[in-house]
Amino acid sequence: MRSYFGTDGIRGLANRHPMTVELALRLGKAAALHFAHRGHAPKILIGKDPRLSSYMFESALAAGINSLGGNVLFTGPLPTAGIAYLTNTMRCDAGIVISASHNPYFDNGIKIFGADGFKLPDATEEEIEALLDDASLLDRETLPERIGRSRRLDDATGRYIVFLKMLFPRELSLDGLRIVVDCANGAAYKVAPAVLWELGAEIIPTGVEPNGLNINDGVGALHPEHCARLVVEHDADLGLALDGDADRVVFADRDGNVVDGDQIMAMTALELAAQGRLRRNTVVATVMSNLGLDLALRERGLELVRTQVGDRYVVEEMRQGGYSFGGEQSGHLIFLDLSTTGDGIIAALQVLAAMQRARKPLGELVSVMRKLPQVLINVAVREKRPLAELPSVQAVVDAVSAELGERGRVLVRFSGTEPKCRVMLEGPDEASIRAQAERIVRAIREAIG
Repeated sequence: MRSYFGTDGIRGLANRHPMTVELALRLGKAAALHFAHRGHAPKILIGKDPRLSSYMFESALAAGINSLGGNVLFTGPLPTAGIAYLTNTMRCDAGIVISASHNPYFDNGIKIFGADGFKLPDATEEEIEALLDDASLLDRETLPERIGRSRRLDDATGRYIVFLKMLFPRELSLDGLRIVVDCANGAAYKVAPAVLWELGAEIIPTGVEPNGLNINDGVGALHPEHCARLVVEHDADLGLALDGDADRVVFADRDGNVVDGDQIMAMTALELAAQGRLRRNTVVATVMSNLGLDLALRERGLELVRTQVGDRYVVEEMRQGGYSFGGEQSGHLIFLDLSTTGDGIIAALQVLAAMQRARKPLGELVSVMRKLPQVLINVAVREKRPLAELPSVQAVVDAVSAELGERGRVLVRFSGTEPKCRVMLEGPDEASIRAQAERIVRAIREAIG
C-alpha cells in the first residue's frame, strides 16, 4: 500500500492531510531531487485548474523545487493534457498538475508527468514516496547562488490551442454547427471555446466563469444534464461537457440524450478501423465499461481488452500491447497517436470530424451500441479492506453473481481517490439488478460502513 499516491496522483480535502501546503513543499523538494541528474538543474512545468486552493499549492511546490536548485515554468490554468503536451514539447524533466479533476472545489490533487508526457509509473511514484518519507528531506538545501528560478510561460494557452487545431483534418470545417460547450468552470474555460470557434462552429458556452469555488458545481461531465438541457433550449447540433481538468468529456445529442464514453468508444472504434487507424483492431477499456461495448465491437470483428479502473492503466495497457485507442465509460478517451493522456478536447474534435465526414448526427452514429442496463452505487466506507477479508460481503457478491450467470456481471471495487466502495451490476432488467445491488450495499455497510 502506498501512503500518498492513488490511482491518479495524490488527492484529498484541501488543507487536510495529505493535501497540505507542507506536503506540497516536500513534494517539490522530492521532485527536484528525483528529476535532477548528473548535476543538471531540473526544469519542471507546473499547471493547475482554477479552484481556490490550486494557487497556494502552486506556490508551495515551486518553493520546494527552487530551494533545491530546480527551475519552474508556470502555465496558469490549463487542461491536464495541455500540461502533458507542454512538458514534452518544452523538454521539461517533469510536469506537475494541480487538480482534483471532477471533484468539488474543496478537494484538490497533485499528479506528475514524466519528460515524455506520460503519467509516472507506479514504481517511480514509489521512489518519490520514499523521498517524501525521508526525515532529512526538509533539511536538504542548496547554496544561495544555486537557488532555482520560477517564471510564467505567458503563451501556454496559445501553444496548446494551436496544437489542438492542427489535429483537426484540414479538409473539414465546423462551419454550420451549433455546439454547447460546458467547461465546468474548470481548466478549459478559455481553451475549449476558442478551439471550436476558430474551427468555424457557433459556440454556446457555459461553465466558463470560474471563481475558485464553482468548479464542477452543477455543470460539466458529472452533470451532463445541464449541457443536454441547453442543447435542446438552443436547438444545438450537440453539446460537450468537460470536467474540471478537461481530461474527460461526455456528450449530448441534438435531442438532449446524454452520450457516455462507452458509446463514443464504440462509434469511434468503427471510424478508426475504417481509416486503418485502430491498431490491432482492438479497443482498451476498463472493467467498468458496459457489456454492450463488448457486443458492439465483437459483432464487427473488433476486440476489447479490459484493465483495472483508471485512465493511467488504460494507457499502460495500450503502450504495452501496441494499441492506439482506449478509454473509460466516464469519458476519458485516449488517442495514443495524438496525445499521451486522456484529452476531452481532442476526443471532441475526433467525434466532430466523424460527424462531418459521415454527415450524420451524433445520435445516429452512436446507435451502433446498445447499452445493457447498468446500476452503480457508491458506498461511503470507513476503511478499504479486501473483499477476501469480508466473508459476509463476499458471500452476497457470490450469490448475486450466480443468479446473474452469463446474462450480466458484478463488479465491487474500492475507489482509488475517495473513501468509497463502488458496486456495479449489469443485467437484462434494471429493477432486478438494482435490488441485487442494494443487497450488496447493505452487506458492505454492515461490515465497513
